[in-house]
Amino acid sequence: MFHGIDPRSPIPLYVQIAERVRLAIATGTLGSAAPLPSVRQLAAELRINPATVIQAYRDLEAQGFVEIRHGAGTFVRELAPGRRARERSQQAVALVRKLLAEARRSGVSLAELQRALETELGAKTT
Repeated sequence: MFHGIDPRSPIPLYVQIAERVRLAIATGTLGSAAPLPSVRQLAAELRINPATVIQAYRDLEAQGFVEIRHGAGTFVRELAPGRRARERSQQAVALVRKLLAEARRSGVSLAELQRALETELGAKTT
């Protein structure tokens, strides 16, 4: 779930971590009451300061995605189906924005990108 966290990205590490967790919750990869890695474990895995993981987890708690149980760990909260659907929609928009930004950086035109998407979508449905 945390592969591809990029320390060179202009997006702060704690934001990248929180985004990955929100996506996993929205898609059902992380279900209700699922434990998140401990702060120490995730910080060691990503080779980052534990305070960065703490910030991500606190932000997720403030947003209602997780519950921090002192001494026990951090766990996914149950989300209402409507909220889960809204979060999936927001994640989809974010993915499209990232794709468009990367296409612009790479010099890929919108027409080329649209053809590639149609080709991929057609290949997946047949």
